Amino acid sequence: MLEVIGAGVGRTGTLSLKTALERLGFGPCHHMLGLFEDPGQIPMWQAASRGEAVDWRQVYAEYRSTVDWPGARFWREISGAFPEAKVVLTVRDPESWYASAASSIHAAAVAPPPEDADEGFLRLREMSLEVVWDGVFDGRFTDKEHALKVVAEHDAAVREGVDAGRLLVFRVSEGWEPLCGFLGVPVPDEPFPRSNERGRFMDEVRERSAVGDAGGGGRGDDRDGRGDGGAGMRDDGGEGAAE
Repeated sequence: MLEVIGAGVGRTGTLSLKTALERLGFGPCHHMLGLFEDPGQIPMWQAASRGEAVDWRQVYAEYRSTVDWPGARFWREISGAFPEAKVVLTVRDPESWYASAASSIHAAAVAPPPEDADEGFLRLREMSLEVVWDGVFDGRFTDKEHALKVVAEHDAAVREGVDAGRLLVFRVSEGWEPLCGFLGVPVPDEPFPRSNERGRFMDEVRERSAVGDAGGGGRGDDRDGRGDGGAGMRDDGGEGAAE
């Protein structure tokens, strides 16, 4: 049963949050990357995007937490299905977020796949287009002003729609203390996770589709802050902790 719902959009530190939640005992944690290994869930997410009824308890039967897309699109439905679960809204500097998303997950989704692409990747790509890029951003993600407005409205809706005592607005750069205090668990005696989401995502893309450097840079670029396609911003959730 879900205990923690991540309502923040992808590229706001969601992989770091996933790692942190699992370290704190709230695992397994659902994340878009997991669908590479569990493509059987993809039809359920596509059905949800079409407005069809979905049994959220079935979707999350094996999970204690969820972050990232596709779940973030359906935060209302999921939080309604699990009324006791707490909600974490990860946020990031808008300009940094857009540069990161544009050069990684969006670039990979819209790049024409090669003929020998892995079937699982093709299904996940189709789902991400339907659920996220067409479903959330109306096929207009490349219109930067529109994309930033969509995310701002998403975040505002979460803030307004979730009771204050149930919601934590969180930047991964804040580290363990606010997260652990919110969840009522001890602070680990170790650094907060600095998960390199862009590097891991692009590794998956290269392995399964041969898309190559569609994200504008590989794992090494993320580490020195140039992995956003040359925009000079850290790809780290905004303020010094990796995604």
